[in-house]
Amino acid sequence: MLVSKSIYIVAGEVSGDTHGACLMESLLNRMPGVGFHGAGGPAMRAAGGEGITDWVEDAAVMGIWEVLKHYKWFKRRFAEMLDEVVRLRPDVLILIDYPGFNLRLAHAVKEALPDTRIVYYISPQVWAWNKGRIPKMAETLDLMLCIFPFEKEIFESAGLPTVFTGHPLVDELEEKRIAVTRDEDLIGLFPGSREREVARLFPLMVETARRLHSHHPDWRFEAAAASDKLEKRMAEIIKEAKLPDESMITLKTGMSHSLMQRATCGVVASGTATLEAAALGLPYCLVYKISWPTWVMGKLLVKVDFIGLVNILAGEKVVEELIQSDAEPCQLENHLSQLMTDAGGRATLRQKLLETASKLGESGAHERAAAEVAKLLENH
Repeated sequence: MLVSKSIYIVAGEVSGDTHGACLMESLLNRMPGVGFHGAGGPAMRAAGGEGITDWVEDAAVMGIWEVLKHYKWFKRRFAEMLDEVVRLRPDVLILIDYPGFNLRLAHAVKEALPDTRIVYYISPQVWAWNKGRIPKMAETLDLMLCIFPFEKEIFESAGLPTVFTGHPLVDELEEKRIAVTRDEDLIGLFPGSREREVARLFPLMVETARRLHSHHPDWRFEAAAASDKLEKRMAEIIKEAKLPDESMITLKTGMSHSLMQRATCGVVASGTATLEAAALGLPYCLVYKISWPTWVMGKLLVKVDFIGLVNILAGEKVVEELIQSDAEPCQLENHLSQLMTDAGGRATLRQKLLETASKLGESGAHERAAAEVAKLLENH
């Protein structure tokens, strides 16, 4: 009699929901009888069925203070989830990024169910903000599946079995590539996918566009909105700015990858979009702004030389980083003007970006991750 294997899987953000769903589909292709329970978003629920709770809209809060405000809610969900895991006794627990919640859950499950294998996919960036947690992770986790090549040595040196799967972004972007010529007068604006990011960064981008347009009236601007809701908010910001010509900035929803391939250069909010821009060969500068209390506390914790993933991946400054008080219209105007007018500099930067992005590995990250999980299931 064939005994079906069971997996409990947890993701707490939209990106984690996407990665989780792809991993689940790859696992189902390898092991059609595997059963899923857990928490994620609509994509994971579609892949795994009714055993997956859709919670990402409430769970995906950013910043220390925002998390503290929702502390009771998170505490209640943690207890409910732990009770469910203990009741179900899954063969494997898969945790996707979301370290504040998932690392605590891993530790609690290890104590309650020592026979359940615990896998982390999309490793938390503890190498940036708390290296002291890595030895404890090595004691708690059975396998780390990381998406950046430099992470493998960091975790393995602590005794944690680690596999570099490659970055899922490589597969995602292959489907987004289009045959297009760059518009020499177009600047791309990428203010992020979260409402708080847009509120902090898009006014900066709009004011910079005003200044650039006054000197170069032929230059045009297109802003990528991550959702219809954010497009409406961005339209309000443009209206509030009282530009001499509101039509100088075009808003489009869900077209960020197209814009990254059509624009001559751009400005990108820190995050995964900076990797996407690099892989698609868009010369850009990075902007980053958070609340000052969160920034001050973060500075005490974060121990890396750069904010941008491309610079971290390269181990050197490839793109300019305008952070906190440096993220202001005058500096951003200067950097974008330089990129627009220096064709040779743009070409050099584009080449460096493509070389750095190549370190993300080859396509097939989710399939490689599924193969490693399948090995654990087969040996359990």
